[in-house]
Amino acid sequence: MAVNTSPESPLPVGEVSRLIGGWIDRLGAIWVEGQITQLSRRPGAGVVFLTLRDPSYDISVSVTCYRQVFDAVSDVVSEGARVVVLAKPEWYAPRGQLSLRATEIKPVGVGELLARLEMLKKSLAAEGLFAPERKRALPFLPQLVGLVCGRASAAERDVLENARHRWPAVRFEVRNVPVQGVHAVPQVVQAVKELDALDDVDVIIVARGGGSVEDLLPFSDEQLVRAVAACRTPVVSAIGHEPDNPLLDLVADLRASTPTDAAKKVVPDVGEEYERVRMLRDRARRCVEAYVEREERGLAHALARPSIEDPHRMIDERADHVASLLDRGRRCLGHHLDRAASELTHTHARVVALSPAATLKRGYAVLQREDGHVVRDPGEVTAAEVLRARVAEGEFSVRVDAGSDA
Repeated sequence: MAVNTSPESPLPVGEVSRLIGGWIDRLGAIWVEGQITQLSRRPGAGVVFLTLRDPSYDISVSVTCYRQVFDAVSDVVSEGARVVVLAKPEWYAPRGQLSLRATEIKPVGVGELLARLEMLKKSLAAEGLFAPERKRALPFLPQLVGLVCGRASAAERDVLENARHRWPAVRFEVRNVPVQGVHAVPQVVQAVKELDALDDVDVIIVARGGGSVEDLLPFSDEQLVRAVAACRTPVVSAIGHEPDNPLLDLVADLRASTPTDAAKKVVPDVGEEYERVRMLRDRARRCVEAYVEREERGLAHALARPSIEDPHRMIDERADHVASLLDRGRRCLGHHLDRAASELTHTHARVVALSPAATLKRGYAVLQREDGHVVRDPGEVTAAEVLRARVAEGEFSVRVDAGSDA
């Protein structure tokens, strides 16, 4: 119920506590699940005090119950156990504290835990958090490796020693956290987020040795699974080698069977890399030598060709051929010229022989009238007509005699 207050009319602390207690008293009994972190059973006391904590969050609440209620499950319930309690919220007004009064306590069995994990697994798989296409490849040679593990644990020692044995120059950024119990999940999540926020970290390893199903429950927590799925840095899960793998194995980019296996998969072996480099260098040398030998054979074959071995021989052969053709051309041209000169001489002789001038040289004359017409018939002229007589050495005029008609 709402209460009207103001700076002028505030409620006393006692009244506030009484009102809160009244509101809480209206709440009925509820079933609550959690993990027991503290258990106090004082000899002779009729009340048992418990602290129930949420495994995924840093939240806890006090629980009280009568001794006979706890004695019913005291053989199977201890600190660290997961339980389900039927309790009614109570408010202790003098101290302003909230607690739960338990009337029934039930331990959560392994079978029930596995059934819940299977349901959570199906739910997260349906969201695509375990899809293979989400997996990222690890860097070939990480310069800085983030490691989340228990303090002074065998898992930490195995990862560090094996990684540095394989690649001495590798560096680690280690976060020591609880790896089981009620404080494990929030601290592991915080460590993963811190390492993911560092730009220098190339890969993150979450490592823990083997353990029971209950010991490995923090690594199947939904909060941790979602935190790993949101990482931008590749994550390697190295949570022992139990047959029932935690959900972290499914969401991580790579699963290693043990912390030692994680070191082998994350860091290359310097000896193997030296050997690989040597093999590649030898292979490259053989390839280069084979290439050079092949080119040398090709060059020798090319040099053995007559055109390369004696390049002037082809020119000399062509020069002789050109000289032969030139000489042949000159002979042919000379023959043609001689034949043409002979023909010209003969033609000239015929022309000279048939020339009117030659006829005139033999004593003949050509008579022409004044109009240049050659006189061929005596009837073409008249008496006393002046004609031009042309002879070999010149011409002169003649007059037709009147008696010539007779």
